[in-house]
Amino acid sequence: MMPFWPEYAFMIVGMGIVTYLPRWLPLILLSRRQLPEWLVDWLDFIPVAILSALLAPLLLTSGPVPHLDIGRAELFAALPTFGVAFLTRSLGGTVLAGMLAFWLIQIYWLG
Repeated sequence: MMPFWPEYAFMIVGMGIVTYLPRWLPLILLSRRQLPEWLVDWLDFIPVAILSALLAPLLLTSGPVPHLDIGRAELFAALPTFGVAFLTRSLGGTVLAGMLAFWLIQIYWLG
């Protein structure tokens, strides 16, 4: 059993504060205010921009020194997956389509 040190408790509480404070402050300060329409429209693009920034390097580059690689199985599996997500708006269907597309590409294209 690990001994309890006050430093661990302070560290855990501190991590909780720095994790939740940036999330709670905007909710507390902006929840009762009417935001301008242009700001709401701009904020709607943030999830798409973050997802694109995370996915693009994984789908389009490879190697220890990243270089453009448009022949990746992940990219070819992502294309029909994006189509299913766009058409159905179903998380479960999108996950299944992505898994199926990747599986089929692994079996039939890459051998």
